[in-house]
Amino acid sequence: MMKRLFWLILLASGMAVPTIAPAQSFPDRPVRIIVPQTPGGASDALARIIGQKLGDKWGQTVVIENRPGAGGNVGMEAVIAARPDGYTLLMSYVGTQAINGALYKKLSFDPGKDFAPVATLATLPFVMVAKADAAFKTIPEILDAAKKGRITYGSAGNGSVNHLVGEMFNAAAKVKLVHIPYRGAAPALQDLMGGQIDLVFTSLPSVAGFIKSGTLHPIAVTSGRRVPSFNSIPTIAEAGFKDFDVNPWFGLMAPKKTPPDVILKINKDVNELLRSKDVMASFAAQGAEPYATSPDDFAAVLQADVVKWGEVVKASGAQVD
Repeated sequence: MMKRLFWLILLASGMAVPTIAPAQSFPDRPVRIIVPQTPGGASDALARIIGQKLGDKWGQTVVIENRPGAGGNVGMEAVIAARPDGYTLLMSYVGTQAINGALYKKLSFDPGKDFAPVATLATLPFVMVAKADAAFKTIPEILDAAKKGRITYGSAGNGSVNHLVGEMFNAAAKVKLVHIPYRGAAPALQDLMGGQIDLVFTSLPSVAGFIKSGTLHPIAVTSGRRVPSFNSIPTIAEAGFKDFDVNPWFGLMAPKKTPPDVILKINKDVNELLRSKDVMASFAAQGAEPYATSPDDFAAVLQADVVKWGEVVKASGAQVD
């Protein structure tokens, strides 16, 4: 009775009624992380690792929902349409967030401006792979083969990171590997193993099992330095292209108007997990390196990459619509 009277007095006097800040009670129900790619790739693997750990930390279920299609645009549209309360997040990476704006001319949204950066998770290089019995095993052997004949490489589609890395390699090495686009990395890898194409540029997690089993031969990673958990794979830079360094970031985004205090809470919790031995070990198994930033730092990285990758898309001539 006394408690009720207290609130009535506050209301009658016109005084502000204290409210609980959203971040103090967040999350009090399940959280969704939408992955705009199919299961099995780097985005999916990292989302499941961090989703499990966030669920344990929050005492709430974190649901991983795959929404592939249109180069990631289907999943991004689902997040934009969601309520901006922190309960729907996007598992993003440089490919969808920094490239799609330049690649798709008829988007109803701006990937670089219409989301709130929440937390980076990791950087993770791509890898050039060939069949285990391919005639070439090293970058110099590929360059020799490309000068003598037609060497093809498959990608996840026109304008994908896989495609653009191949074009960056062509420019650096002054060769012309012939691009063969697919609808996703999986069919490209199937044709690689079937002998229809010669090479594929893809994320490490998507081929880690094939590399470990000896089904595919890793020629080189795209990062400037070797990956500790795959230390036997050389870098493209080691083959004489010292400035070659492509090491895409992966991270969480939210709808644009998500409350800043909720974003800061998620960022703080993610950054704590990135320092934990369990997450570091799980990421390392995927070839990923934890990458912690503030939301403001993440926003700056995104804007710089929108410019950088926009120029790469323009130089490649890639366009989807």
